[in-house]
Amino acid sequence: MSDKMALIPFRQLLHWVMEEYKHSGMVFGIPEEKFFKKSNDHYMELFGEAIATPVGPAAGPHSQLAQNIIASYMSGSRFFELKSVQIMDELEIAKPCISAEDECYNTEWSTELPIMGAFAEYVKAWFILHVIQKEFFQQTERRFMFNMSVGYDLKGIQSPKVDEFIEGLKDAAKTKIFQECQDVLREELGLLKHVDSAFVDQISPQICNSITLSTMHGCPPTEIEAIIRYLISEKKLHTFVKMNPTLLGFEYVRKTFDKMGYDYIQLKEASFTHDLQFGDGVEMLKRLKVFAADNKKDFGVKLSNTLPVRIARDELPGEEMYMSGRALYPLTINLAYKLAAEFDGELKISYSGGADAFNIERIFAAGIRPITVATTLLKPGGYQRFQQLAERLEPLLDNQESSRLDMKKLKALAESAFDDANHIKESRDMLSRKTSLKLPLLDCFIAPCEKGCPIEQDVPEYLRLVGEKRYEEAFDVIVSKNPLPFTTGTICTHTCMTKCTRLDYDESVHIRGQKLVAAEKGFAGYMQKVSKGQSQSKASVAVIGAGPAGLSAAYFLAKAGMNVTVFDKREKAGGTVEFVIPDFRISREAIKKDIELIESMGVKFKFGVNPKVSVADYKAQGFNYVVLAIGAGRTNALAIQGDMERIRGAIPFLEAFNTDRQGLNLGKRVAVVGGGNSAMDAARAALRVPGVEEVSIVYRRTKDYMPADEEELAYAQKDGVIFKELLAPVSLSGGVLKCQVMDLGPADASGRRSPVPREGIYEELPVDTVLSAIGELIDYDLLKTNGIEVGEKGKIKVNEDTLETNVENVFIGGDALVGPWTVVGAISHGTKVAKAILAKEHLEFSQEYASRISFDKEKQLLEVRTKKAVLQPVCDGEEETGRCLECNYICNICSEVCPNRANLMIPVEGEGLTNRNQILHVDGMCNECGNCETFCPYDDAPYKVKMTLYWSEKEFADSLNTGFVILKDGKEPIVKLRLKGEVIEVAFDQTGRTDAPIDGSLAAFMWTVIQQYPYLYKV
Repeated sequence: MSDKMALIPFRQLLHWVMEEYKHSGMVFGIPEEKFFKKSNDHYMELFGEAIATPVGPAAGPHSQLAQNIIASYMSGSRFFELKSVQIMDELEIAKPCISAEDECYNTEWSTELPIMGAFAEYVKAWFILHVIQKEFFQQTERRFMFNMSVGYDLKGIQSPKVDEFIEGLKDAAKTKIFQECQDVLREELGLLKHVDSAFVDQISPQICNSITLSTMHGCPPTEIEAIIRYLISEKKLHTFVKMNPTLLGFEYVRKTFDKMGYDYIQLKEASFTHDLQFGDGVEMLKRLKVFAADNKKDFGVKLSNTLPVRIARDELPGEEMYMSGRALYPLTINLAYKLAAEFDGELKISYSGGADAFNIERIFAAGIRPITVATTLLKPGGYQRFQQLAERLEPLLDNQESSRLDMKKLKALAESAFDDANHIKESRDMLSRKTSLKLPLLDCFIAPCEKGCPIEQDVPEYLRLVGEKRYEEAFDVIVSKNPLPFTTGTICTHTCMTKCTRLDYDESVHIRGQKLVAAEKGFAGYMQKVSKGQSQSKASVAVIGAGPAGLSAAYFLAKAGMNVTVFDKREKAGGTVEFVIPDFRISREAIKKDIELIESMGVKFKFGVNPKVSVADYKAQGFNYVVLAIGAGRTNALAIQGDMERIRGAIPFLEAFNTDRQGLNLGKRVAVVGGGNSAMDAARAALRVPGVEEVSIVYRRTKDYMPADEEELAYAQKDGVIFKELLAPVSLSGGVLKCQVMDLGPADASGRRSPVPREGIYEELPVDTVLSAIGELIDYDLLKTNGIEVGEKGKIKVNEDTLETNVENVFIGGDALVGPWTVVGAISHGTKVAKAILAKEHLEFSQEYASRISFDKEKQLLEVRTKKAVLQPVCDGEEETGRCLECNYICNICSEVCPNRANLMIPVEGEGLTNRNQILHVDGMCNECGNCETFCPYDDAPYKVKMTLYWSEKEFADSLNTGFVILKDGKEPIVKLRLKGEVIEVAFDQTGRTDAPIDGSLAAFMWTVIQQYPYLYKV
C-alpha cells in the first residue's frame, strides 16, 4: 500500500455523493440523522459575508481533501480553514503521523498534495457544497466560507506557485478545474432535482477573501510582519495570523502541564526562547491593526498554533511532534485572555485549541469567533461531532460580526481552565482502551467493555434492558455469567469501564451502578421462576471456601446438575466480602441475596470446618473433585523498624471492625500504609472507631498513581482521610512514624513515574497505630502439605486452561492462586474451574440466558446513530444506560475516525455474517495517518488488516494487504484477490456464485461491492 492519496475526479465525486445518499441515506459515511439542519435563520457576519455556523475544521487532516470538507459540511461545519500550503509541497512525511489517543500529536505541517492539487480539491469541494446546500437543504444563498491558509516565509509565499494558489482562490473563474466543475455540473443536471443551469452559473469563482498565516516556530517577528503586510496590502485579503502558545513562556507552560497532570510531556526550552516573544508580538499586532484599518481590511489573530514537544515515548517517528487537543486548551484560552487584555478586548480572535462540545458555547460567548477544531474530530464519532457543536452555537448567533471581546467572560473562562475536569489528566487516563485481540477480516464488532470484564458480562444487552425497564430480563442476562450480581453491582472494580468507548468521548458509562439497578429490581421476579438444576451426575464436588471464587464454581456446577457442597471455616458464606469489606461499602442484605441465588441452584453449605484443609480427607468422604478457594490468609508484614506491636494488618483490622468496632483501641492518630481499595476501606473504617481523631494514608507515589478505584479515593477524601503522598515509612518509634521523602522519577514508556528517594530528607508523622495495607500472602505451607507443587517465585503449578493442580481432580482459584485479587477476577476463576469439571463429567457448560431477549433492531439502530458523536456528562439514575454506544451492535469506529473516509461501512448479507455491516478499506483514499489503529479496540490497524479495495492493478501490486481489484465488472465480474498472501482470480456468475476456493462470506462481500457500490471503484 502507499501513503499517497489518489484524488477523486469531480464527476465521480458528484456521483459518489448522490449515489451513496440514494443507496444508504449517507454522504461519505455521515448518516442523515447527523446532517445539520438549521432550526432558525440566524447567522454570523465575518469579512462581510454571512455564515450559518461559526464552526469548522482547523487547517489540518479534516480540510485537506474534497471529501473531508464535504463530510464536515454535512454535520454542521460552515467555516473551513483549508489545509495550509507552502512552497515545499508533496512532502515526504514519516507515517504514522497522528497520535490522538488523548491529547493529540502530529508530525505533519502542511498539505501532502502538490499545491495545485490542493487547489483543485478546494475548488471541487466548493462546487459540491453549493450543490448540497441546494439539493439537500433547498438553500440558494451561500452561508459557508472558505479561509485559505499559507506558510511559512515571505519568499515562499511570493513564489509563482504559491501566488498562483492564492490568486486562484481569490478568483478561480479562469482556472481549468473551475471550468471543468461547471461543465460537469451542467452535463449531470439529470442527476439532480433542485439544481439547474442558472444555479450552476451563479456559483461564484471568488472562493476566498481571507487568509490565515501560519509561520514556522522561530520565524523572526520582522518576517511575520512583512508577510502580513504583503497579504493585506498586495493580496487584498482579510488576514488572521496564527500565534504560538510559546508566547506564554517556558516556565508558565511547564508549571501548567505539571499542575494538570501532563508532567510527562517533554518541552524544549529553545522552542520558547527562539520564538516570538510576548512583548514583541503585542507591539507587532498593534502596528498591524492600524495598517489593516488603513487598508480597509480586517485583521486578527488565530489562537493557537500547536505546541512543539519532544518525542519521548515513541508516539510517532522522529524527534519532534506538535501537540493539540485538551492539553492545549488551558494554554490557548489563557493566551487569548492575556493578548486581549493588551487591547482592552478590541482584538479579533479566531480560535483553535482544545475546543469541544463542553466549552465551545463559553468560548463563543466571550466574543471569540470563528472556532475551528481538529482533535475532537479525530476521536470516535469523527465529523459527526460537528452536529452537536453547531447545534450548541446556533441559539447564540445574532446576525452580527463580533465587535469586541467580553473580557469578564474571557477572564472567567481562562481562570476556570486549570480546574476543568475535562482538561485535567489523571494517571488512570493513560490506560489503553485496546484489547489484546487480533482484528478479524470480517465481523469485527465487539463491545470492549465485555472484553475488559474478566467474565465477559454482556454489558450492552443488560444496559439496554435496564433502559427499557425490563429488569428481570436484565437480571437474567447478568446471572447467566455472574452469580454475585449484588456484590459486583456494588463493589466491583469495574475493569469494564476502563475499556468503554465513552472514554474517547467524555467519561465511561457507569456500568456497575446499572447492574445494581437490575439486581435490585429484577431479583424478586427472577427468584420466583428459578429452579435448581436437575441432577446430571453421580460425582460430587467439595468446594473449600465460601468466598467469590468458591461460590462461583459451586453456582455453575450445581446449575449444570452436579452435587456440590461448599465448606468454610467461618459461620456463614461470603468470604472477604462478608467479613472484611465494611458495611458502609456494601450492605449485608445485598450479600445475603447473592447467597440466596446460589443456594437456589441446589448448593449445600457446611460451616465452621477445620481451616487446616486436607484434600485427602475430602476425597475419603467420597468427593470426586476438590476446589480450593481458601483465599490469601496471611498478612504481608510492613518491613520497617521499631514498635512492631503498634502495626496491624489492614485485613485483620477490618475483620475486627466488622465484628466489634467499639472494642478496638487504635489511639487518636492512625496511619494506613498502601494505596489500594483495602487501604481506603481501612482508613475510612478507622475514622469510625471510637477515639480516633485523625487518619492518614501514606503512599510512596502521588495520589494520582494509587491503584484504588477513583470513587473509593473520593469517598476517603469526603470522609476526611488525609493523604500523605510521596512518603515511604522507615521506622515507628515513640509514636512517630519516620518516612523517607520520595520524588517521582522520569516517566517510563507507559508514562508511569517510579518513586526515588530524596536523599537525607525525611518527614515524621505522629502516629498511635499503623495499619499495613500492602497486600496479603498465599498460605503456601498448607498447599504443599496437600501435595500441590509451587514453582519459582511462589507460582502455583496449574493447567492455565482449567486451573487443575498437579494433584488429579484438585483445582484452585481466586486469591489462593494469585494472591489478593478482585471479586470479578475470582468469579472468572470459579467459572473456569466449573467448566473444566463439567467437561470431565461430559456435561454441558452453559451461560445462556434463561429468557430469549430481543430488541427492535431498527429502533436500536436509530438510537445508536443518534448517540454517536455526542458528548454527554454522566446521567442520573437509569438515564445513564442511554450513554452506552452498544459497540457490539454498531461499531464503525475506524470509519468514524478516518479523516479521509478510507474505511467504509458496507452492509453485506452472506452466509455466516452477523454484523450489520462490514468494513471496506479503500487504498487510494488512505495516507496511513494511523488514526484508525489508535482507536480500533483490537490490537491491530484496520488500514493494514481489513478487506481492501484497490482502484488499479498497480495499487494492488504495490501492497501486501488482503484485498481485491476489479478486473472486469458487469454481470459476470472478475476480480484479482489477495488472501493470506496468495493471489488468485475470482470469477462470478450472474448470481454472484464462484468456484474459487474462498469462503462464501468473502465472496458475498466482494459481490456486494461490485453490484451495489459502483461509485466506489469507478474512479
